[in-house]
Formats: sequence, C-alpha cells, structure tokens
Amino acid sequence: MRVIHDIHGGIHPPERKALSQPGTLQSLALPPLLVLPLRQHLGVPARPVVAVGDAVLGGQMLAEANGVMSVPIHAPTSGTVRAIESRPIAHASGLEDICIELETDGQDQWVVLEGMLDWRDREPTMLAEQIRSAGIAGMGGAGFPTAVKLTPGPQRPIELLLINGTECEPYITADDTLMQCYADQLIEGAMILAHILGADSTLIGIEDNKPEAIACVQAAVVKANASIEIASFPTKYPSGGEKQVIEILTGVQVPSGGIPADIGIVCLNPGTAVAAREAIVEGKPLTHRIVTLTGEALSQPCNTLACLGTPIDHLLQEAGWAAEVRQRVIHGGPMMGFAVSNLDAPVTKITNCVLAPTQSELPLPAEPKPCIRCGHCAEACPASLLPQQLYWYARAKDQEQLTTHRLFDCIECGACAYVCPSHIPLVQYYRAAKGQIRDSEQERKRSDNSRERFEARESRLAEEAAAREAKRAARKAAAQQQATSGGVDPVQAAIERAKAKKAQQGSPV
Repeated sequence: MRVIHDIHGGIHPPERKALSQPGTLQSLALPPLLVLPLRQHLGVPARPVVAVGDAVLGGQMLAEANGVMSVPIHAPTSGTVRAIESRPIAHASGLEDICIELETDGQDQWVVLEGMLDWRDREPTMLAEQIRSAGIAGMGGAGFPTAVKLTPGPQRPIELLLINGTECEPYITADDTLMQCYADQLIEGAMILAHILGADSTLIGIEDNKPEAIACVQAAVVKANASIEIASFPTKYPSGGEKQVIEILTGVQVPSGGIPADIGIVCLNPGTAVAAREAIVEGKPLTHRIVTLTGEALSQPCNTLACLGTPIDHLLQEAGWAAEVRQRVIHGGPMMGFAVSNLDAPVTKITNCVLAPTQSELPLPAEPKPCIRCGHCAEACPASLLPQQLYWYARAKDQEQLTTHRLFDCIECGACAYVCPSHIPLVQYYRAAKGQIRDSEQERKRSDNSRERFEARESRLAEEAAAREAKRAARKAAAQQQATSGGVDPVQAAIERAKAKKAQQGSPV
C-alpha cells in the first residue's frame, strides 16, 4: 500500500464538477472554419508548409517543427487553407498570433495513417521521434513538447513514470472523462511511454473525488495485465501541480529551480498518454482533444471531443450559451484560467476547459484593498513561499529580492488570492514580475552578446595590428642583419637600381 503524503497549504474551493456530466462525451457540429495557431505549445512556433488555396486532408501536416522546442501542426479535418495571418488567440495578453485558417469541407477525408503495432520491438528513440512528428505537447499544463520530456538526457535514469490524473481545479472534468471513456488507451499509452523512458515503474495518481475514473482505470490495468500501480489520494487544490502530486505520491520534493527528471521522475497528463498511444499504434497526429464546456450560462454543459482550431464561440453556441451583459468567458478553470477577450479565439492543444459562468455564479473580483498582513496567503501556498513578500517586491520591481524569495517556484495556482481578505490579485503581480525578469534576462543576454562581439572585434584588430608590426620588425631586422654582415642593403640596392634606370633613359639623376 503506497504511503500518501500531504503538501503544505492548499484550499478546498467548491468543485462544481457534476455540472458538465463527467464520463460522457457529446458530439458537436464541425465548425465551418478552423483557426490553428502556429504556437500551441511552450517553445518556438511551428513553420507553415502549406500555402493559401491548398486543399488538405485530415492528418496532413500544415506546419513543421521549427527546432527541438517545437512541434508540428496537423489538419483536424479536410478542407482548404483560406489564410495564414494574424488572428486572435486564447492568451492572457489578449494579443494576436499567426494562425492557419482552414475552411472545412464537411467530408472529413484523411491521409492514410500507418501505426506500429509492434512498438515493443522498436527503439525508444524512434518512438519518441514519432511522438514528436505527431505534434504532441503536454495537454495538462503549459504544453511542453512531449518528445523533449521523453529524452531527459543521461544525467539520471528515469525510475518512475507518473501519470497525473488529479485534475484538481474546480469545474474541469476533461481528464476525468478521458479516464472513463479511454481507460484502455490510457493504459497502453502509459506502457508505451514507460518503454520509451526505460522507467522502472509506472504510477497513475487520481484524486478520490473521481471514483468512476479510478474504477475504469483499475479495470483496464487488469485487462491489459499491466504492471501499473494506481494511487488514490484526498482531494485538495492544487494537488494536481506537477511538483505537488510528486510530493504527495512519493514524499520527495523536486528541488527549487529543478525538474522532476532531476529526481528520476517524469510526470505526464492522461491526455498526453492517450495521444502518444494514438501516434504510435494508429499513426494519428494530435488533432482533437477533450474540452469541458461548463458554467451556469450554458443550457447544455458537457465534455466534447473538439477539433483543434475550433472557435470558442462555436463551442459556446453548441452548448446553449445564454450571454449576459459584462459576462466573462474563461479559458481554463476559475483558479488558473483567464478571461477571453475575443471569442473567435480557437481551442488549442492546452485548452482543457471553457467556462461560461453567470454573474451570480462567479462575480467579478472585488476592488482590492490594502494588505493587512494576515498571513493567510502564506498558509495556503502549496510551494511554501511568502506571497505577501513577493507582492511587495513585485510592486517595488525588486528583481533581486524576487529571485531570492523563489518567485519562479510559484505555480500561479491562485490559492493565495483565493484566501486574501483584501481581494488583492496576487497572481497578476507575480505573472507581471516574471515577465519583467524574463525581459531583463533577455536584455542582459543581448547586452552580453554585444559586449562579447565588441571585445572579439577589438581583440581581432589588435592581433592583426600586432601581426603587421611583427612583419615590419622582421623585415627591418633582416635588413640590419644583412648590412652588418657585409651584404647589400636591399632597400639601398633598390634605390640605386631606380637611379640607374633613370640615367639610362636620359633623365637627370
């Protein structure tokens, strides 16, 4: 029996998960237009390989990976490329990004897919490359390219593959639904990932508020006769954070500034495992994902298998959205999500939920008041940080103190802001401070690069000048040596030859 550990802090907000009927998948109409951002993952955006006017098939690559920290984009269905231009995207900044617009034709014709049923006999590097080619990025967080996680390097062997089925944020039931509807695929996907990593063991962690998912996954493990452990643990937010779930299930903490691979663990989302299985066994790229559509403003909240690139507005209309004045639509959950400024923004690989609450259900944040130094934020922080101190240093833009107080260990879960009696939007300050530090770091790197280029140029010029001076000195020394040894000075000899030549031509000397 696995020992379950506790984490520091955490909160228990209302779950509201039953609203979207976890465990059932609703089919929604295909939108007439898909908008596929070139950046749907953490890292470098993909590079288009199609042109406007091209007819494409489902599963066809539309944009190729642009380096190691990049993954390709594929067509979720057949249609015609209508544009490649800047379009609104689902991002906290509200900015636009380059997207491929695909006009669907309703035929859903696909390329021929070729899978590898004999994956147990294949080299792990080949399987990891297939996962990369399928465009798979983490489907439970920032969208880290999965193939990079699967090749952590030789520093330490991977001992444990952890499938994080926690899904602790209120309202969201996408992973719960996936574990109930695709349990067999999840187990095979976990086995494939463990084979690639060479992991000694595999563990699936699920919070105890998902008994149906636990039962389905347990049955799938027995059916596959797989050596996979399932652990259930008490529900608490944000136990689904990568570092938090590792501590809960192993008792080991990931070092500050480190990654799970540093302690021999790789943590992946259930959706990522199912997508990996589809890529290997079926040869299918990542083109769809389960999205929770929820909130009391929807008459038909549900979970649906949505095409990547589906406009959020289309999903809301399909789910019976009753819009209100000043109503927010949130990409993600109420704790870590953000309000969408343009509902034409599309679903991406990291979209797990679209929340449409009523005004009474999720009121707008109250006007912030001065901090009263109550310390509730520190008690709630799962990373054992000092949110109050970070808040003051963020306001003062004291980057040195922010770094000292481990700002980048903050997972932006929002637990501190949730318990703050002064309604201070603490996470917003932390996000802004992180952005400023990253900008400063980039500026420092640019400055260092400029200085290095200048110093290299100065060194090169000095070396060239020294080489020229050395050549002059060598010629002078050779002339002096020849003169002292009774030889003819070559310079004087050249002058005498010039004088003689002029004399022969009748010119005055």
